[in-house]
Amino acid sequence: TGQHVLSAAFDRLFDNRTTSFHMGTEASTIDLAREVAQSDLERAVEEANRVIWEDREVSIRFVSADEAARLPLRKEPVREGTLRLIEIKDFDLSACGGTHVHRTGAIGMIAVTNAERFRGGARITFVCGARALRSFRQYRDAVTGAVRVLSVLPHELPNAIERAQLESKDLRKTVSRLQGMLAVHEASTLLEGATLAGDLRIVVQALEGWDAAGLKAIAAALVSQKDVAVCLLSMSDPVAVVVARSQNVVIDAAKTLRALLDRFGGRGGGRPDLAQGA
Repeated sequence: TGQHVLSAAFDRLFDNRTTSFHMGTEASTIDLAREVAQSDLERAVEEANRVIWEDREVSIRFVSADEAARLPLRKEPVREGTLRLIEIKDFDLSACGGTHVHRTGAIGMIAVTNAERFRGGARITFVCGARALRSFRQYRDAVTGAVRVLSVLPHELPNAIERAQLESKDLRKTVSRLQGMLAVHEASTLLEGATLAGDLRIVVQALEGWDAAGLKAIAAALVSQKDVAVCLLSMSDPVAVVVARSQNVVIDAAKTLRALLDRFGGRGGGRPDLAQGA
């Protein structure tokens, strides 16, 4: 019944028809023919809840197809023969075989939790009654937790989150730049301890505090010189691994990585000169 009320509100206020709907176990959706502005969405929800709180009668009757054709149905029925009509007094008349309440007040309330563009129109996610209360509690707990962590007032949350995202982005750039600088020094240290196999210098090392991007930067610094083959691993879980070799070395990094993955499990891939995985 809540779906009927909400769909009718969009239809009556904005001539925006419901093309389909879905009843979910946690929330339900209606798909509208056109996109919806935020202000129009709020108006439709207010109108729907006004009808609910006025506790209007919901009645059921059966009519023939000919009778239905003369009635102001919100949506043209797709089936023929006798139709079951649901009427919300002075608000909506629709053919429906579903279960309904006797009066709109039993719906409690309607709350829209999400609205998004969908196939040239809009998909509206909504909850009714006890589900609306549960949804409010979830949002309340999420906001309370975020307010506590960020030390701001509820209305300041959007700006606080945006600032945190910008700061995090700047920090990632700084870390990446510093990792690049440090990678050169780390590569120099590793090369000094390389294992010699004729002219080939082999570096196999597990490194603490480096992620996949950092390992790749170190490996690139190592193989920028001649006669180097390298396999670097992180100390994290899952273990990141980078295999690389200098251009003048004939070892196939991708095949070497594949042998490691076949033995220890994981995924990854790459080229003969550089491969990485986990």
